[in-house]
Amino acid sequence: MGTLVTLQRMRESDWSKVLGWPGYKVYRDEVNEPLKTLTLWVRRKRGNRKLVCSGCGRKLTEAYDTYEREVRDLPCFEFRTTVVVELYRVRCPDCGVKTEKVPQLPSKAPFSKRFEEAVGLACESAAVRRVARQFRLASSTVRAIDLRYLQRWAAGRRKPALRQMGMDEIYLGKKQKFLTVVSNLQTGEPLWFGRERKKETLDEFFQTQLSAFQRGAIQAACVDMHEPYRMSLEQWAPQCRLIYDKFHVMKHANEAVSEVRKAEFFRKGGAARDLIKGKHWLWLTRWVHLSTNKKRQLNALFALNRRVMKAYLLKESLDRLWSYTYEGAMLRYLQNWIDQLRWQRLKPMEKLARMLLNHLEGILNYCRTKVPLGVVEAINGNIKALLRRGRGYRDLDYLLLKAQRLAATKTEFVAFQKAA
Repeated sequence: MGTLVTLQRMRESDWSKVLGWPGYKVYRDEVNEPLKTLTLWVRRKRGNRKLVCSGCGRKLTEAYDTYEREVRDLPCFEFRTTVVVELYRVRCPDCGVKTEKVPQLPSKAPFSKRFEEAVGLACESAAVRRVARQFRLASSTVRAIDLRYLQRWAAGRRKPALRQMGMDEIYLGKKQKFLTVVSNLQTGEPLWFGRERKKETLDEFFQTQLSAFQRGAIQAACVDMHEPYRMSLEQWAPQCRLIYDKFHVMKHANEAVSEVRKAEFFRKGGAARDLIKGKHWLWLTRWVHLSTNKKRQLNALFALNRRVMKAYLLKESLDRLWSYTYEGAMLRYLQNWIDQLRWQRLKPMEKLARMLLNHLEGILNYCRTKVPLGVVEAINGNIKALLRRGRGYRDLDYLLLKAQRLAATKTEFVAFQKAA
């Protein structure tokens, strides 16, 4: 009889080590081989009497009563594991009768903390439906677990200071229209999402998300040429320098080249149209990124119309504008670029030149305050990838947490590589 008791104690001790809950021990186990399930009954160890109120965090010594709670934990080999925990209720002077706080059980959901972390990590690299099939859960349950996992991660991290901010919008469709994205250029992560792209949208960010001190600490803002963004920045952060994003300026340059191409080839009829059919992307690609065969095709089109060639070369040379570090040299280069438009009769390019002159101060500010160009577009690309993988998000806070986690994990990976 004594040998049987010793074996039973050894088995319980081994299960306690496998479970790995500090301060808790397994006093009973049950294995169901046909159903592939493992159930462990757990209670506090004899010396573990530190009780914490789940409401206010007050430490108490006396328990009010006990009850059992069943939660799902990580699987043990092929067996789905369920842990039945013996928990205490405490009588708190401030909160009344409350459940004790247990680190392994962060929420009221029937899942352990490490199980929710496993589901959350799986959601970082796969769609919710795929994770739901993997863990045999409902999709709504997986989303709820993922949201709690991200909220705990966000609450435990230190938010970096905002010195250089970026603003842009993402087109979501006919119904939802636009989504305004405010990001931190230095860390490369989004900070806030807002519906539409109005001045009131950005005003809400400055009012609700930033204090007066934080607004005064903003040194530069990288935006496109959307007028409501400029007006909101001048109202809430007048000290920051407004810098127009290079990629939006080049987007206008590509549109000007497309207008010249349409005017020169499409007016000549069907034969000319057949020559350029399916080659629109050639005009939008930079010369250095084209292969030898594609460069030969583009040169053949240049030979047919020199005005289109001139527009393309002007677009290519405009990219050099952001290579200058002295604003006088940048201004002189821009003036020389505009002088090349004389006698060319390229109306779209002349319109582009007037737009550049109207927004000259925001372009020259890049020489005064260097900001990482392209970060805003990279963040937008990550958000669009999340929207495609998740097939849309109704909860913008959930989408924001997903995008922040994606940006932060990439940053940590790069830092780890550099340290290694």
